[in-house]
Amino acid sequence: MTEDPAAERRESPANQADPAAPVIVAGVDGSPTSWDAFSWAAGEALRSNGRLIVVYVMPFTEPAAALAVPYDYAGLENTRQAIARELEDEAGRRARELGITISFVSEYGNATETLADIARSVNAKLVVVGRSAKRWHQVAGSLSHRLTCRKDAPVVVVVP
Repeated sequence: MTEDPAAERRESPANQADPAAPVIVAGVDGSPTSWDAFSWAAGEALRSNGRLIVVYVMPFTEPAAALAVPYDYAGLENTRQAIARELEDEAGRRARELGITISFVSEYGNATETLADIARSVNAKLVVVGRSAKRWHQVAGSLSHRLTCRKDAPVVVVVP
């Protein structure tokens, strides 16, 4: 994780290895389905000799702020950063086991917009996400559905 995620996308050794290699963007959030998506994306990167960019999107909206409830924002920021570090470490460990190099990006924002923006900025061949296990997403629409509707890049939804 870096202070400037855009710089990480530009300067990553994985991104500079072969500019013609297909780029695959995988969204992770620590859920079992996101790790399934990571595994599928890593396998596709191996098969296609592609580059894998792993993305964790940290939400920045807080229900407590909307309700004007006192809240420990510094503690929340520390927790978010700790989660991002844990995900980066786990993604790196899994990538080393598979013998691939990844780039890890963590950014604040809306998951749909952020993944789509990153996919567009690196001209991704694929965006890979796990299927949501939340019942509410079947009614309100899931990240995978919203990404598919945007048509920024082909989307693979990994079902556990």
